[in-house]
Parts: sequence; structure tokens; C-alpha cells
Amino acid sequence: MHAIRLHAFGPAENLVLDEVEDPAPGPGQVRIAVRAAGVHLLDTALREGVQGPTPALPDLPTIPGREVAGVVDALGEGTPESLLGRRVVAHLGFAPGGYAELAVADLARLHEIPARLDFAEAVAMVGTGRTTMGIVQFADLGPGSVAVIPAAAGGIGTLLVQYAKNAGARVVGLAGGPEKVARVAANGADLAVDYTDPEWPAKVRAHLGGEAADVVFDGVGGDVAREAVALLGPGGRHLVFGWSAKGLHDGTPYLVEGVSQRVLGPVMMERAGGANPARALELRALGEAAEGRLVPAVQRFPLAGAAAAHRALENRETTGKVVLEP
Repeated sequence: MHAIRLHAFGPAENLVLDEVEDPAPGPGQVRIAVRAAGVHLLDTALREGVQGPTPALPDLPTIPGREVAGVVDALGEGTPESLLGRRVVAHLGFAPGGYAELAVADLARLHEIPARLDFAEAVAMVGTGRTTMGIVQFADLGPGSVAVIPAAAGGIGTLLVQYAKNAGARVVGLAGGPEKVARVAANGADLAVDYTDPEWPAKVRAHLGGEAADVVFDGVGGDVAREAVALLGPGGRHLVFGWSAKGLHDGTPYLVEGVSQRVLGPVMMERAGGANPARALELRALGEAAEGRLVPAVQRFPLAGAAAAHRALENRETTGKVVLEP
């Protein structure tokens, strides 16, 4: 099969399309003929050899990628034959292997893809959708709430806008540049503004007419977060799930004591509770998409274009979930 491999930590150009041996599923596993593989900002940090919120850096060479969707084409011992030919999606956890034509996944991680979703959309919901469902657990949105969403044209931001609108909230979506702002407006935000415009906070205040924001969903950090937090009223919440403006490697998001709350992976899982909180959030995300309440945005690259996908993601030139298609 063909796969993207990383032989040395470093720049995006180190992602190379190689021909490697086909993987074989072990007991309790299936092999998936991959139709879409998710790309995450965390992947870019791992590629550079930066150990962030992960247990350890992968051994090299490695095939990156933690989210895949496709068709089951081979079974390991103990897996039902009825799975052959099924459309499935799986989050592989921290196990690598997604940027490839074939990938192996544990049976317990599989979800059947809802009929209304294509492979790339399913990948978006099992990864980005899962994270979104984890974040909104802390939001307590309802009719009359005001939500401010930086990076509203991104994968998570797109879903947060939809979720907040479904909850009856008034939504202010921030994005960088006119094209992204137009996407945010088309996605249903009550106000879409360009955060590269120095006057954007004044425009938001004028739109709100003196009303304060109740929650800021912050995956950006930096000056955008600082200005957005200033829009909060008493008791307002600043939910921090990333800091892309400073880079994933920085580790110093914008935080305000008594206002900000980090809602990264472990905190999300603790709030979700249950024996398998990650799977519960995945099921919720896929269910929302299956019912049409959440519609993911996807930006597609060919498998051979993995390096270009990483560069675009790092340069904040993407909209929606970045997906590789073999």
C-alpha cells in the first residue's frame, strides 16, 4: 500500500509518500480500506518532534494520523464476518497509522457511518465533533445566551456556531479574512467579523447594543482571546481548548483567574463520565450529524499532499476539518 511516513522529525517536507507492506489485523481488529484520514494541529507538533499533550513521541519511521474512515476489507480473529464491506469510522487514539491506504483499528473503536455522511464528514465528527461535544458540556447555552466564537471558520468553530444557534443563543463568530468571515455568516452566525480588523471589538459591542457575552469558546489565544474576554459580563465563562495564535508548542494560553477554564481532553472526559467517555462523545457527535443538526465543514487534500495540508494548517489557511483522501 501507499502511506505517508515520517522518517525524521522536522518540517512538513519530511512527510514522504512511501510504498510499504499492507498491515494485517490482529485478534479483535479489522482492516479498513481508508477513504479519508483526519489531520490535526497536534499532528504538526508530533511531526516536529515536540512532545505536547501526548504520552510520548512516536518511534520513527511512523505513519501519522489518528482518525480514519473507509470500508472494512479484512478481519482479525474474533471479529464478525458481518463487518466486511461496512462503512466505518474510528478514532485510533494515539496509535499512528491513519495517513495510509489501509489502516488497522480495534473493533471497540469502530462506528458505522450514518447514511447521510460521507467518509470525510464522518472523520470530522469522530475527531473534531467529539472535541466539540466535550467543549459544549461546560457552556450551559440557552435562549438569550450570547456566545463569542474565535476561529469560527475552523472545524470546531463551525460546529460550535451551529450548536450555539440550535440552543437558541445569539452568536458572534470571529474569523481571519473576508473569505472566512463570509463562511461564518453563511453558517448562521448572527454577526461575523474579521479579527484582523483592529476595530472588530467595537463592531461587536455595537452589534450587542450594550449586552455582554456569556461565553467565549477560545481555541486561538493571544490578542484575539484578550479582546474577546473583555466582552464578557459578570459570571461570563472563557472556555479554553487551544491557543493556535501562539502555536501549539507554546503552552501558555491566555487565561484570566476566575473567568477562564481549560477544557482540554482529560477535563472533557472527566465531565463526560461513564466507562468509555471518549466513545460516548463520539456517539453523540455522530448522532447530531446523522440528524442533520450539525454539519461539519471539510477541507480535502489528496494523500500525497500531506505536506501541503500540514503547511496550510500551520499557516491558518484552512477552513473546517482537514482531511486526506487516498
